Amino acid sequence: MDKLVVEGGRRLEGVIEVSGAKNASLPILAATMLSKESSVIHNVPQVADVFTMVKILKSLGARVEHKGNTVEVDPRGAVNPVLPYKLVSTMRGSICFLGPLLARFGEAKVSFPGGCVIGPRPIDLHVKGIRSLGAEVKVEHGYILAKAKRLRGTRVYLGGAFGSSVLGTANVLMAACLGQGKTVIDNAACEPEVVDLGNFLKAMGARISGLGSPSIEVEGVERLNGATYKIIPDRIEAGTYVIASAMTKGDVTIKNLDLNMLGAMVDKLKDAGVVITQKNGHARVRRQRVLRPVSVTTLPYPGFPTDLQAQMMALMCIVPGISVITEKIYPDRFLHVSELNRMGSNIMLEGNSAIVSGQKRLSAAPVMASDLRASAALVLAGLVADGTTEISRVYHLDRGYEDLVGKLQNLGARIKREKE
Repeated sequence: MDKLVVEGGRRLEGVIEVSGAKNASLPILAATMLSKESSVIHNVPQVADVFTMVKILKSLGARVEHKGNTVEVDPRGAVNPVLPYKLVSTMRGSICFLGPLLARFGEAKVSFPGGCVIGPRPIDLHVKGIRSLGAEVKVEHGYILAKAKRLRGTRVYLGGAFGSSVLGTANVLMAACLGQGKTVIDNAACEPEVVDLGNFLKAMGARISGLGSPSIEVEGVERLNGATYKIIPDRIEAGTYVIASAMTKGDVTIKNLDLNMLGAMVDKLKDAGVVITQKNGHARVRRQRVLRPVSVTTLPYPGFPTDLQAQMMALMCIVPGISVITEKIYPDRFLHVSELNRMGSNIMLEGNSAIVSGQKRLSAAPVMASDLRASAALVLAGLVADGTTEISRVYHLDRGYEDLVGKLQNLGARIKREKE
């Protein structure tokens, strides 16, 4: 098992380019199963979750060529609509095979997914959506079993206890493309990754309108073609580097980043005093003075992303004053708090809120990553801590960040990967 060793106190400076969006790549790779023709997907990040998706596609019988950041999927030989637990136990994104397999094969057997331990992540909206399309769905022995001779269009409401469901929307959207008649998805997720999936489906010949809004309409078609498509940049990876620049008093330019995808985060950082500008499609992030504390509440898009909550907390730990970070997507997503406190932070939990008393400095300590975004937060804390921080269980980072160490080194960070 590997660990990261981070020497704090280095200012980040330079130019960085983010990889393709992991959270768009996973459902798009699953969507290739809707066709009987090959698809070529470009700008796919080389991260562990993508490698797992490739293994799943191969297990289904598809032929897959994965070279660099390009994945070509030929699904014509696929005959096995079953996803065993062994393959899907490590990531949540595997659930997005449910819709495509059901739509193409008339049946699907998908194990309950794994992924980061960040609190309850129910699949009830997935099941509700698929059932609304006319499928018979039952849960047995840890598997979701779904059958339908032909899915039929309907109106589906996907509101949940914590808002819309990104992967639930993706599953219903993909399944409805091959359904009979029109489907309307109400309270659909508006995230850019859902829009990216929809644009890929449209490139395959799907008839979809309303992407990016809470109401998506899908007119079912008889078949979908293969397509060549390029994944959007990863806004969560980009946001992580934006915060890293702010924390280290840096001056970092992030290439090919549309700040509109990070509007809520950018607004909060500007309130804190971070200087963020955009020119010719690139974003520049500078910190020129002492920052002010700000309070944050995570919400579905276009609200503040839950996937940047831990990183934002790491920033507030070194901003003198009181900030309150409230988690409304995954109320238990605070496993990083105890580790940040080990590094000298002063954070108290009250329900689904973290009260951060910002300090002028953090001190290096051995810490342990608990999930993907918590891992990133600990790296950011290590960049500014006095001394050398060792972060164990960094396999979490490998699931969502392509060459994190190399990219930070290019910006001047002293960070390396070692065997524990």
